[in-house]
Amino acid sequence: MATRNSSRLVISPVWLVLAGILSVQFGAGIAKSLFDEVAPTTIVWLRLATSAVVLVLVARPALRGKSHSDWLVAIALGASLGVMNWAIYQSFLRIPLGVAVTLEFVGPLTLAVVGSRRARDLVWVALAGAGVAVLGLSGSDGALSVVGVLFALLAGACWAAYILLSAQTGRRWPGLDGLAVASVVAMLLLTPSAIGTGGSDLLDPRILLLGAAVGMLSSVIPYSCEMVALRTIRPSVFSILMSLEPAAAALAGILVLDEFLTAEQWVAMAFIIVASVGATRSTRQVAPAPD
Repeated sequence: MATRNSSRLVISPVWLVLAGILSVQFGAGIAKSLFDEVAPTTIVWLRLATSAVVLVLVARPALRGKSHSDWLVAIALGASLGVMNWAIYQSFLRIPLGVAVTLEFVGPLTLAVVGSRRARDLVWVALAGAGVAVLGLSGSDGALSVVGVLFALLAGACWAAYILLSAQTGRRWPGLDGLAVASVVAMLLLTPSAIGTGGSDLLDPRILLLGAAVGMLSSVIPYSCEMVALRTIRPSVFSILMSLEPAAAALAGILVLDEFLTAEQWVAMAFIIVASVGATRSTRQVAPAPD
């Protein structure tokens, strides 16, 4: 006779990561479509504010009894979260969505190379890297904005930090408590800039609703999925799965922004998807990251 525990629905961490990828990129596409009427910093702040409010209400984080180290990890996660979101939206403003996400992927891809311990994982990293390289070279018909490229690379560095800090936060804080605290930190970090650039936009109900929608798609859903997934999946494998980000961004660009791809870009996407499938097949044999 089956026990009660055996009937529980358990969602694979791989599926949680994939759901987060699609959600964040379609949220980014919607956000970029608003840049003609709302400053990127305003959209980022609304996204983070939505995340902070929802997560605090849902998690109701217990703040007592936490060590100094616990707080430092959560605050560092919040700082990386805030800078990562701000930097990638500044990049979206200057270069195409798919190209920006491709360049941003340099951060987690580098983490995957450093963190991998098996030859098989290095094969998937190499294949994903080849796809990213081809996509980056063919990502735009003209010269890319240097500032846009630098913002994307900064976002990538923060993304790598987020992966590592999220895993640590998930082990130090129960449930979504750590993510809720980090979201509040990220929101507070960008509040002065948002007030300075947002102005009356922050009082417009339509803008507030659109910002809340972007926040749900780009922050609440993906970060919650990733926080749970990172409790049982190694950061290096998580990083390889993130190779789907450029493909998801390109799809969002097509459907939301009418940014269509070349044949070379589709070939690059195929490399990236194959690498991600290979990494996914090996996750069953991967142990959780050590404390």
